[in-house]
Amino acid sequence: MNNIELLIQNGNTVYQPVLEGGVTWDTERTSTPGKLTFKVIQDGSFKFSEGNPVRLKIDNNEVFYGFIFTIKKSKEKEISITAYDQLRYFKNKDTYVYSNKTASAFIRMLANDFYLNIGEIEDTNYVIPSRVEENQELFEMIKNALSLTLQNKKEMYVLYDKFGKLTLKNIRNMIVPILIDEETGGNYDYQISIDSNVYNKIKLTFDNEETGKREVFIAQDTKNINNWGVLQYFEKLQKNENGQAKADALLSLYNKKKRKLSISDVIGDLRVRAGSLIPVKIDLGDINILQLMIVEKCSHSFNNNQHFMKLTLRGSDFDV
Repeated sequence: MNNIELLIQNGNTVYQPVLEGGVTWDTERTSTPGKLTFKVIQDGSFKFSEGNPVRLKIDNNEVFYGFIFTIKKSKEKEISITAYDQLRYFKNKDTYVYSNKTASAFIRMLANDFYLNIGEIEDTNYVIPSRVEENQELFEMIKNALSLTLQNKKEMYVLYDKFGKLTLKNIRNMIVPILIDEETGGNYDYQISIDSNVYNKIKLTFDNEETGKREVFIAQDTKNINNWGVLQYFEKLQKNENGQAKADALLSLYNKKKRKLSISDVIGDLRVRAGSLIPVKIDLGDINILQLMIVEKCSHSFNNNQHFMKLTLRGSDFDV
């Protein structure tokens, strides 16, 4: 169990360093690169530097491919290394103006412009009429494109790096058939809130230049307004957007309590990463979960021949 093969390439030389302690692999569903952290013992023959490729396999399964970004050294010659996959380069900033592109086409364009390796990119099937992204992180641009797709098509897509290749998948195609319950999971943290990303009134406006009038589109839930007060979402529409349909879709997305659930010491499974859908069965007292949940954050730890995960989950009435 947990045959760890970690390689670092410096120029034409490939090293397999002696690990001090375990290895941790972290992923998040949005706007964050995959991260690998580990410690090694320095010896005279081992040379490496920032930008060197790092490859991790566990029991011959491809897990991580990325590049060294941070090196920390101690007096005891212990070296801590942090590597990120190629999504790290989406932290670059730029300005883009585009029109009539799907989110998947836009991602391909960014990947080509920044010389990133592309794998399977699923078609997001929603054409964004026009978009101006001024002095933004590429991550933010992608998040906006995928959010527009979600709002208009009610389809969620996940962008991640699969062992060195950019991958975009509909979350429906990321189900991992394992069950998380009281036996397979350890301790959990659970919270209920209406304090963030909860809206019971949606107000969208569009300044119609042809008529000279401002069009207003509203969707609201009177019952929840009575219970919580008015929690309003406001946005100006772009040309060719269906205002009422978008307002109704946004109300459906945001008019619900947000429940946060994180579970630690879960028995490890390499198929699970941020963006995966996994079945969860746990009694939380006020709610008995038996549903597919989205993995928002996933941390795999490999140490002492053991493999555990810490998961932050989202599902129906759940968020992060």
